[in-house]
Amino acid sequence: MDLDSKEIYKKVITDFLCVFAVGFPILIFRLFGQPYKRGFYCDDLSIRYPFHPSTVPDYVLYIVGIGLPTAVMLVFEVSLLKKVCSKRRSLYLFGWKVPPWLIRCYKEIGFFCFGAVCSQLITDIGKYSIGRLRPHFMTVCDPDIDCSTPDFKYKYFVEFTCRGTSSKLLRESRLSFPSGHSSFSAYTMVYLALYLQAKLNWRGSHLLKHFLQFCCVALSWATALSRVSDYKHHWSDVLVGLIIGTTVAFLNANFVSDLFGASSMKKKSSETTTLTNTSHQVMLVTNNSSADL
Repeated sequence: MDLDSKEIYKKVITDFLCVFAVGFPILIFRLFGQPYKRGFYCDDLSIRYPFHPSTVPDYVLYIVGIGLPTAVMLVFEVSLLKKVCSKRRSLYLFGWKVPPWLIRCYKEIGFFCFGAVCSQLITDIGKYSIGRLRPHFMTVCDPDIDCSTPDFKYKYFVEFTCRGTSSKLLRESRLSFPSGHSSFSAYTMVYLALYLQAKLNWRGSHLLKHFLQFCCVALSWATALSRVSDYKHHWSDVLVGLIIGTTVAFLNANFVSDLFGASSMKKKSSETTTLTNTSHQVMLVTNNSSADL
């Protein structure tokens, strides 16, 4: 195995181990995790809403949340390749030259996916640790307690049996805080907006980039609001989910990936060069004016 092959394998294996280390607990939560068994008060009206299907189903959330940023990154990295390919040395894997576009896409999409699993793990830790009841809990659970009894009105019940038949819905009814849809949509769309800020520089329009960024944020906002209107989450669940996703997106973009590393250096260098040229011009005009006097 040549030096390039060893280097590539070392980096790829290390990257996948890091993503796996963060993603594996998510799988454990989904397969074997049991949320905290929280009780309820009979007079708690916030958990007596009807059950509604999701406006944004899980498959739509993940297809758009992963697919849209991935597609945008593929298009941008391939289109921007010609500007940087001459500055990079070629890498070979078993004698096969690795295309530069593949390296760039692997890098950018890898950073994005790492942040996505981090955001999801933080969300799941909160869900299974808190075990907050969803707004439709009473409808799904149908507890074997007669809450119409006056003596039960202000009593807190922990020991009860749900008469609902769907084990999946019963488990999900205890996973209200924080909102997974809100945190995932916030992370993916805010990170995509930050990616556009770093990569999209088109002189044809000053507003196009910001319009696309607004569309990303609006898509996330609409997804979060649907969780409240569908009685899937309380407003505070959605708020915390948005904070988690947005925070992870900013941290990932600024400290994990290099979205603003090279671009910010180039911008500073360009600003410094422009300022220096302007200073020289001012000095020349001053000197010429002094000479004329």
